[in-house]
Amino acid sequence: MAYEHERRVAELAVQRATLLTKKVFHEKAKGELAKDDKSPVTKGDFGAQALIIQAILKNFPQDQIVAEEESSSLRQDAPLRSEIWDLVKDIRLEDKASDELLGGPLPSEEAMLDIIDHGNSAGGAKGRIWALDPIDGTKGFLRGGQYAVCLALIEDGDVKVGVIGCPNLPVDDSASLTADIGSQQTDGAGKGVLISAVKGEGAVSRPLTNAGLAQSKAISMRPVPDISQAVFCEGVEAAHSNQDDNAAVAKRLGITSPSVRLDSQAKYCSIARGAGDIYLRLPVRKDYQEKIWDHAAGDLIVREAGGQVTDIYGKRLDFSKGRTLSDNKGVVAAPAALQDKVIDAVQAVLNLK
Repeated sequence: MAYEHERRVAELAVQRATLLTKKVFHEKAKGELAKDDKSPVTKGDFGAQALIIQAILKNFPQDQIVAEEESSSLRQDAPLRSEIWDLVKDIRLEDKASDELLGGPLPSEEAMLDIIDHGNSAGGAKGRIWALDPIDGTKGFLRGGQYAVCLALIEDGDVKVGVIGCPNLPVDDSASLTADIGSQQTDGAGKGVLISAVKGEGAVSRPLTNAGLAQSKAISMRPVPDISQAVFCEGVEAAHSNQDDNAAVAKRLGITSPSVRLDSQAKYCSIARGAGDIYLRLPVRKDYQEKIWDHAAGDLIVREAGGQVTDIYGKRLDFSKGRTLSDNKGVVAAPAALQDKVIDAVQAVLNLK
């Protein structure tokens, strides 16, 4: 099977990183810092990035990595740096089953910072590039809602492998999205799913575990014979997607039930396995460019599950332009049979016709 080793490393690395994020999720003090763009980052983000990048470096040392975080703030904060290093050490000890494949020598604190900073590739159209978001939906993570650990392999601009770990989504693929799924969540019994895809091989889900990979099963988007009955999801944060325009699109499609709001690429996972149907992320500013780590894994998973993912103009997302989707505006994801209808409604609402 193509990319079998890449997929296994990615699945185990993402699962290992979720073990670390779950520890931080249950702590009151999450080591929160504000980045230059005012968005939050936590010790969970840093620790998960360190674990995943070390796994990539051990197995694919020539590959590039485009990751969301960098370590400059940690280099000025010795106590927080030590907390993160302790978390990384603890997870390495607890997850011994995966350590031979993922580990390598335990890094020092200083080396951990250098590992985090290996995610500084500029990306581009050539070569093998991993896109990593160690905690997608950090605001959801902080408020006790949905978040995801996301990793994708992009080769010559084309996404080949996508893996997303969602500790707070139900394991049951058939469980429909509920109105409260974006808040007051736990990662207790029946929660925690790992969803992955390889180009041309379909998408699968499996329960997250503490060691090794659980049995997987194929997932697919559900048929929607009546678009007015579709379940439509969007982000929680109004700054990330124009919720008024989203609502206008839903109305134009005849969808009367309220949208389901949840953070992170958990939205891609939810529609890929038939828990929802349509995901809209409509532009809030003309100059905003989506980051590749926010979409690469979800894009592949939805397409391999029988869906389409495009921008508001109906163009496929282009991951070859660097660290952002500079050639695309917004995101529209839906079952393949509905995509044209959804795009028509989006363009009508945005006065693009």
